[in-house]
Amino acid sequence: MFIQRELIKEIEKKLFKGKVIILTGPRQVGKTTLIKMLVENQGVPFIWLNGDEPNVPMLFSEINSKELKQLFGKNKIAVIDEAQRIKNIGIILKLANDNIPDVQVIATGSSSFELANEINEPLTGRKYEYKLYPISFGELNSFHGQLEESMLLKQRLVFGSYPDVIKNSEDSIEILSMLSDSYLYKDLFRLESIKKPELLVKLLQSLAWQVGSEVSFNELARTIGSDPKTVEKYINLLEKTFVVFKLNALSRNLRNEIKKSRKIYFYDNGIRNAIINNYNSINIRQDVGALWENYLISERMKTSEYQRILSNKYFWRTKQQQEIDYVEERDGRMWAYEFKYNIKKTPRMSKTFERAYPQNNFMVVNRQNYIEFLS
Repeated sequence: MFIQRELIKEIEKKLFKGKVIILTGPRQVGKTTLIKMLVENQGVPFIWLNGDEPNVPMLFSEINSKELKQLFGKNKIAVIDEAQRIKNIGIILKLANDNIPDVQVIATGSSSFELANEINEPLTGRKYEYKLYPISFGELNSFHGQLEESMLLKQRLVFGSYPDVIKNSEDSIEILSMLSDSYLYKDLFRLESIKKPELLVKLLQSLAWQVGSEVSFNELARTIGSDPKTVEKYINLLEKTFVVFKLNALSRNLRNEIKKSRKIYFYDNGIRNAIINNYNSINIRQDVGALWENYLISERMKTSEYQRILSNKYFWRTKQQQEIDYVEERDGRMWAYEFKYNIKKTPRMSKTFERAYPQNNFMVVNRQNYIEFLS
């Protein structure tokens, strides 16, 4: 089974444009596979260096531009996989870009905290940066066809769309259990700052139960027996390892808008369900609304990234409990969305929102029209 990834064409356009290409994303989503296919298709010699191999970080230790050129040799492409393992990777990539312009350097990373923190300043104006996520609805739709993929919707809501889950659906529970137990947190547990792994597990379980609801660091801290600062730090690390992401409240025009609040979603429904060990069918679940909301927003994030759609993303709520699930600000307008798994429910646009943001578009996203929303 080969599923074409949307990013491969976008990245291919940027090859040999005089900049480093950076690809980050969660573990096990296919970054290495994508880059291997990309470079092999170019028909030019390339070198592949894996930062997970013990000797590779040593190769870059105190390396200068002349030694770097010798390392790359006559290769036209140099791939540094798991680049976050290499100390001072940002400086090394800058050296390569500035001094070896005829070599296209590509760096991948399964976490962003070390890689992104180190590359931003050295590589200002010298990089194209991309994120790869679990397989998107668009990619699956192209592979299966719209009819078949829509028939698999209930499966996606429960088991998500990690490549291994898609390819080996009969082993979905085992694969997701493995991912949620080890691979996903491998980078986090390597950090000295994660001194109590059991706290992280409790936090993830609490976040999983609160998908679609506003999250309070104080309440989470009381629930897991910690303090708000630790909760916030751990959530930031979970964001940087692409496990979860925040959606902040839209607050601009009204006094009674909720201001300092956030919701937290998982990049993949399967991981969320694995954390609470619930793989029950959609037909008998009480959390269908939360699963539907998490699925749509995470898939919309993929669409925005892959199609390079620039927008600000929010949810909206007032102190009087008026709310809209998801709001995008783009092209000077507000695009407001309500998510309803039940087709019979058709809420109307909040008059308060409409008055506060008159330049708006409103859509109720349900099982009949979600393809339009995700395309």
